[in-house]
Amino acid sequence: MSAPGAATVLTASDFPKLSALPIINIAPYLTTENKSGRLSVASSLHAACLEYGFFYLDYTSYVDPSEPEELTELARKFFAQSQEEKEKIALRNEDGARGYARLKENVTKGKADNHEGVDLYRPVENPDKTKPLWGENQWPEIPGFKEKYNKWIEKMKKLGMIIMEAMADGLGMTKDEWEELKSQVDDSFWVMRVIGYPPLPNDHDGFSCGEHKDYGCLTLLYADPTHGALEVFLQDTGHVLQVLPDVTPAEAVEDGVWIKADPIPGCIVCNVGEMWEIWSNGLYKSTLHRVVHRGSNYRIPFFFEPNFDALVKPLAAAARIQEGDPKVEGQIQKTYQPVVYGEFLLGKVGSNFDTGRGKYD
Repeated sequence: MSAPGAATVLTASDFPKLSALPIINIAPYLTTENKSGRLSVASSLHAACLEYGFFYLDYTSYVDPSEPEELTELARKFFAQSQEEKEKIALRNEDGARGYARLKENVTKGKADNHEGVDLYRPVENPDKTKPLWGENQWPEIPGFKEKYNKWIEKMKKLGMIIMEAMADGLGMTKDEWEELKSQVDDSFWVMRVIGYPPLPNDHDGFSCGEHKDYGCLTLLYADPTHGALEVFLQDTGHVLQVLPDVTPAEAVEDGVWIKADPIPGCIVCNVGEMWEIWSNGLYKSTLHRVVHRGSNYRIPFFFEPNFDALVKPLAAAARIQEGDPKVEGQIQKTYQPVVYGEFLLGKVGSNFDTGRGKYD
C-alpha cells in the first residue's frame, strides 16, 4: 500500500477517451513478487474506473476456460426443461429473490425484461422466507449444477477480493485503510445470476435487460459469444472511436454514446456498482448499461458485494485525491452520505419484480 499522498493524482481528464473498454490482466495480483506489475494493474484499474466504470479483466491466469463453459452447458440443460419443471424452484416458493424467474418476470424501470434466470444469494443464518432476501437458495436438480456453481462462486469471491485490493492500491490507500475496507467485504453478501436470453423480438416494449446501474460493489460477468448484446453508456460525447477486433462499433446518441461491450476470449466484463461510487465519493461512477440480445444464449454474472451490515462511506484516500486535484480547487465537493449496504439493497429491490416482492437486478 502507498503512504498517504504518495499516489499520483489522476482524474478522468488525464486519460485518453476511447470508446472501447480497456483490457486489464490481473495476473500480477496472483503473486506477491511482481511489484511493478501490480503498480501497472492498480494504475490501469484506477484509470478505467475514473473514465468508464467498466473494463475487461483478463483472468486466464486464474481460471481454466473450460470451467465457465461447463457452467454454460449446465445452464442450457436447465433452461431447456419444460416450464413446469423450471417452476419447481420458482421465486414464489421462497423469499421472492432466490430461485427461478420466468421469462419477463424481471422488471426494469417498469418494463418487462426479455430473459429468464436462476438467482442465488449468500446463504444466511436462520433463514426465513417471509423476510425479503432472507430465504434459502433453490438449486436445479441438474446433475453437477450445484457442485460446479458453488465452486465458481468460491473462485469469484476470491477474485473479487483480489480486484478490491488492486483498486485500493490504485486509490493510494495505506495498509491500515485497506484492512478497514477489506473488513467491509470479507463476508460478501454475494449474488449469482444464471441468465437465459432468447432472441429479443423486434416488437418487444423494452430490452433483454433494461438500462440500469448495479447496486453493489463489483460485477464480474462471464458472457456468451453473442456480439452486440451488452451496451455501456458513456455520457461524455468526446470519445475517440476505437474498434477492437471482433468488437461492434459504438452507437452515438445526443447526450453520450452507447458502446458495445462484446465478449473477448479469456476475459470477463467488470463494472463498479453504487457502493464504489460512495467509497470513492464520486470519483468512480456506477455506469448505466443494458442488454439487447438478438441471439439465444446464456450469461453468468457474479456480484461481489459488501457485507450485509457494512457501513459504506467515502474513503479518506478518495478525499486526498479530490483535495489535490487543481481542477476542483475552490469548488465545493459533493460528499456522498454513508449507507448500510443491506438497508440500501432492501430499499432498491422492491420495484424489480412484477409481483412487487422484489429481486436483485
